[in-house]
Amino acid sequence: MKLHPSLLILLCVFGLLGEVCPVSPEGNATVSSTSPHGSSPPHQVKEECDALNLESQRAVAGAVAKLGLKLLENLQPGSEQPNVVLSPLSISLALAQLALGAVNKTEEHLLGALHANLLPDYYKTLSCLQEQLISKAIKVASRIYLKPDFVLKKDFVEKSLQLFKSAPTPLTSVEEVNQWIEAATNGQINNFLSSLPPSVVLMLINAVHFKGEWTSRFDSRFTAKDLFYIDKQTAVKVDMMTGSKYPLSMFVDVEQGTKVARFPFQGNTSFLVVMPTPSQNLSRATANLNITDLYERLPSETTMLVKLPKIKLEYKQDLQPALKKMGLGSLFSGPDLSGIAVGPLVLSGVQHASSIELNEEGAEASATTSVILVRSVPTFAVNMPFIFVIVDDVSHMPLFLGVVTNPNPGATIELSDDPEIMEPSSSNIPTDAPQSDDPYWDNMLHDASDECEETERVLTY
Repeated sequence: MKLHPSLLILLCVFGLLGEVCPVSPEGNATVSSTSPHGSSPPHQVKEECDALNLESQRAVAGAVAKLGLKLLENLQPGSEQPNVVLSPLSISLALAQLALGAVNKTEEHLLGALHANLLPDYYKTLSCLQEQLISKAIKVASRIYLKPDFVLKKDFVEKSLQLFKSAPTPLTSVEEVNQWIEAATNGQINNFLSSLPPSVVLMLINAVHFKGEWTSRFDSRFTAKDLFYIDKQTAVKVDMMTGSKYPLSMFVDVEQGTKVARFPFQGNTSFLVVMPTPSQNLSRATANLNITDLYERLPSETTMLVKLPKIKLEYKQDLQPALKKMGLGSLFSGPDLSGIAVGPLVLSGVQHASSIELNEEGAEASATTSVILVRSVPTFAVNMPFIFVIVDDVSHMPLFLGVVTNPNPGATIELSDDPEIMEPSSSNIPTDAPQSDDPYWDNMLHDASDECEETERVLTY
């Protein structure tokens, strides 16, 4: 069976509670008299997208990243869910669509959470980026579900269609919603909703599906059981993919105490790994993450021995508590969403489901027929908790963002087989290398220095 190196799904479901408004005699929604967000005629959309400069694209991508990182801070891994997987893009699209119908303080709070209040072309740029990304290996699907007797304002419907390709659909049953979700995610999310609250009149659904192929594939014959170190005392066995001569761009961020590596997919998309030292922890590394800065610092690719865990993770969460911590609590109590419809509306919840699968691409052989561990080849092993970002290489849009603390949650936790895995190296650290009080960090610096020396030696032959 053909295996795909990356398959990620994210689904955001917004359920709005409210009073059902009577249908107008013509069957049409009422028309909003004002248009606070502005829009362009359909025939101008392509021209406007083509005219967008890279700076504008990266500014909006940066806003999307800030939202994702803030959510990640408020969705810490725990014993029940040791890994977190989000799509900042999908969540931003869903919140942005909701903001189209928000007014006054509610609109202000939403735009603030989206980091869009200082970006005058936020909606247009986000819409254009969505169109550009769909042309790659990404599928984005949006839909508005509403009770048959519920009437949306025409202005909100038109903007949703124009910007997010989100068409209103009658909300007839849970089964119909689940069938659409399953189709939109290529069968990866089944029976997402078990029931609907009786007072739900409108749902905003946004799903993102990504499937990529490594530019440099892993050979499945070399995948073997290896340890992933959860902390200094415990570890878990995982299937570790191995590339003996893998072209990788990697650097050590001394200031942040992390190793950063880029695994490219075909089609200008990459899997970024940020692996901090235990003393720096994931929270600090997350708070200081800047995707554009990482891209600017990535060096040219170097042939390395690479180990990357083969993982298949699922994540499901109601984002309501996290959004409340981010200042959006009023959405769930008394928001002003009068741009969507006449009458009171309140958000009932933001349901989120996602999954990530990393594996080899088929069983194709690589250039080598065996894996030989030699010091002349630098090593990068993803065998400790790490942050990952799947990024569009051009705009730096974060498609997916997550934290992995245990790639194999169902496996038995065991004691670390190497008590010195996080202890100081016996070799002296080069005098020109930064010094640290952290033994593991010293080890990392030493290994990085060795990598540079050995890479230099390889290049001279």
